[in-house]
Amino acid sequence: MKNTFLLPDQETAVDLQAYLQRAKRLDPDGMVRLRAFGPVLAAYVAPIFAGSLMDSGPTVLGLRTCELGEPGEVDSVVPIAAVLDRLAKLISQPAGEALLVTLPAAERASWAGIAPPRAGWEADGTVNETLLTQLAKDGIEEVKNTLPESVGGPIAARIRGEIWGRGLQVDGRIPTGAAFVAAGLGFLTENEEVGIFVADGWIRLSAEHGHVLAKMAKRF
Repeated sequence: MKNTFLLPDQETAVDLQAYLQRAKRLDPDGMVRLRAFGPVLAAYVAPIFAGSLMDSGPTVLGLRTCELGEPGEVDSVVPIAAVLDRLAKLISQPAGEALLVTLPAAERASWAGIAPPRAGWEADGTVNETLLTQLAKDGIEEVKNTLPESVGGPIAARIRGEIWGRGLQVDGRIPTGAAFVAAGLGFLTENEEVGIFVADGWIRLSAEHGHVLAKMAKRF
């Protein structure tokens, strides 16, 4: 695998930068998994994730794709902050220069081993953006009101996991955290109908600006 990929233009670099900036706000120490096997780069982030593969809490992934300047072969997990530093330098350089992103050394992230299906997704309805946005706000407020400021560590993680892992009232298969991630990553467009897709126990929300993937909620 290579540790470089070429972006086609400044607009693509700025778009990727904006996406990762939102992801970093949700998880300041977050990682991004960058995958490319051809002309498209897939950037996965995990604003909500269980502490280990044995953890019962939810893991909710964000996914945004972009075209590459040339076919690439990349599969690496790296700090979001490091990629943002490299993008900022490329965006500030004179127009017309090559937008070659060189990644730092790969690191580990527990959630990167949780791989959603790459095929076999079936359309299964829609949910309106207005509802998802409101449910995300409600979840944030519930976390704030439920979690005492003095509580941290495993107890705090368990409380957040219970809230973000709970199925939505409108569709019990969709974890509440999926609404939070879709809104927080800027995927939603006002009043759009967001597609719902299912595959192998997974659920995907596909909006105009990106996708959210998660295991189906266990508590309907």
